[in-house]
Amino acid sequence: MAATVAARWWEDAAISVGMVAVQLAGAAYMVVLTPILALGLDPLFLVTFGSLSTGILTLPFALNLDRNKWPSELSNRLILELVVLSLGGVTVFQALMLDGMKKTSPAIASAMLNLAPGFIFVVAGCLRFERVDLKCRYTRAKIVGTLLCLGGAITMSILQSPATPQGRRSPDLAAWVVGCLCLLGAVLVLSGTIILQAATLIRFPAPFTLCAMTSLIGALLTGMFQVFTTGRLGPGTLQISTGIILSLVFVGSLVSSVSIMYQTWVLEKKGPVLVSLFSPTQTMGSAIFSALFLGRVVQPASILGMLFLFSGLYAVLWAKKKEGHVLPPADRVVADDIEKPLLLPR
Repeated sequence: MAATVAARWWEDAAISVGMVAVQLAGAAYMVVLTPILALGLDPLFLVTFGSLSTGILTLPFALNLDRNKWPSELSNRLILELVVLSLGGVTVFQALMLDGMKKTSPAIASAMLNLAPGFIFVVAGCLRFERVDLKCRYTRAKIVGTLLCLGGAITMSILQSPATPQGRRSPDLAAWVVGCLCLLGAVLVLSGTIILQAATLIRFPAPFTLCAMTSLIGALLTGMFQVFTTGRLGPGTLQISTGIILSLVFVGSLVSSVSIMYQTWVLEKKGPVLVSLFSPTQTMGSAIFSALFLGRVVQPASILGMLFLFSGLYAVLWAKKKEGHVLPPADRVVADDIEKPLLLPR
């Protein structure tokens, strides 16, 4: 008995340490990426080759772990869903996220991602994928949590003014506003894509295959879009060597692939709520790394927005967890599926 308890304690500790490490790795990558984007790297080029690398790295796991879950044939509906998932979750989401991060900061970009659970609740409720009963206290808690998340994001965007250390070029306030709108649009796209992914996984229960296929299709779509808009497929006007760009793409793909695989394992072990609970770690890590390595000034007043955002996030997650104990089994399965994290590269 004691050995079993000790084994569970070590497993929980290892999972917690691993989740923190995954989130901090993502935060570090965002901080490293910010000055590279400022030097002229085209976000579409990064999305194209980053997604291509992620798809290639994930494909062996799909072949080994998901082969027995593949459908006998690909229906037109499934193909359409894969294309929409690729377009939304890879091309549009990542392009908006990178452009928004370039115009604002890694801390703001990672903070905006915490809006997703609240937005998912709103969209899922409108589409009747999730039960909405105003008489239920858990529904009211999710509504309040969503409003707190939105209020926190707005507060951070307003109070975290685009200040820079002395001696650096003064940022453009209009670009800051556009960047915040890009990040908000990215979260809206992400929320809709997660809901579509939940429906797709019911008919196609192969998460690694779904990740690999959407990454490869998304890379193709993004590359075509860059050629259509700029006339060429290239990294843009660079002030750094191509070797650094390729190294950055590879590291980003490796971080994304490891994050996807590890979070999938944790999801199967502990469920979706625990995975979501660690997302604020990336925001805090991005803020700390930005201050240490980029000289970004974190306004003390913007911490209030972070508190609102995190409080709203945990309110939504708490209500989801409690509601899962009182819903009928059929409704509980649907609710859990919608909350699963998106298995697409970020």
